[in-house]
Amino acid sequence: MSGRFAGRAMVVTGAAQGIGQRVAERAAAEGAEVLIVDRAPQRRKVARAIRAAGGVAHDISANLETYAGCEKAMKKAVELFGRIDILVNNVGGTIWAKPYEHYAQKEIDAEIRRSLFPTLYCCRAALEPMLEAGRGVIVNVSSIATRGLNRVPYAAAKGGVNAITASLAWEVAERGIRVVATAPGGTEAPPRAVPRNPNAEQEQREDWYRTIVDQTIQSSLMKRYGTLDEQAGAILFLASDEASYITGVTLPVGGGDLG
Repeated sequence: MSGRFAGRAMVVTGAAQGIGQRVAERAAAEGAEVLIVDRAPQRRKVARAIRAAGGVAHDISANLETYAGCEKAMKKAVELFGRIDILVNNVGGTIWAKPYEHYAQKEIDAEIRRSLFPTLYCCRAALEPMLEAGRGVIVNVSSIATRGLNRVPYAAAKGGVNAITASLAWEVAERGIRVVATAPGGTEAPPRAVPRNPNAEQEQREDWYRTIVDQTIQSSLMKRYGTLDEQAGAILFLASDEASYITGVTLPVGGGDLG
């Protein structure tokens, strides 16, 4: 796969850790010029490591829960590379894990802001340079949890990501842009350097979170969590020319769980 992304300018959001980090690392190793977008300071360490390995990487802090933050990130990419060939919308993730009747309004709002708006806004902000160039690929990272327990607001947000993928792909396919998505299942990853919810232990019961873990494994035909490389591999396949005749679909990557 060496050189699969040679000469391509790629923006990866939420790339300071987890799936996004692995996508950025592997894309750079295959020739992509990468812009890492993340509010976490660890983004700088990821970019430095990519450069130390001989790749091209830049980083920027932006609040992607706002349109201004998404516009800032995409403008930076154009400033650096002159274009955006590939956008990987990876920002999002469950903040709370509990039955829906225990969610407060502010928590519902926070889940939607975290897991829907960054994708919705970044797609819009990246469209102008992609349409001007007459080409581009957007890979959205959704979730198997659109059908899952104890995450109704998160499921609603990721269902929205699936809808964005299908609808936007239809709008822009004839103008040279592909829009696709993956739906990761449970994924083994190192502990997050910056927790999505630092007060989780005080705010939610252990058995509520255990329900998610048990359901994730039970729903997977393989009865296990996936790896970061298994998730990154699917994302990078869809981002590559190998998937040039694929658009408007969400690919489940959950060991047989279709969500």
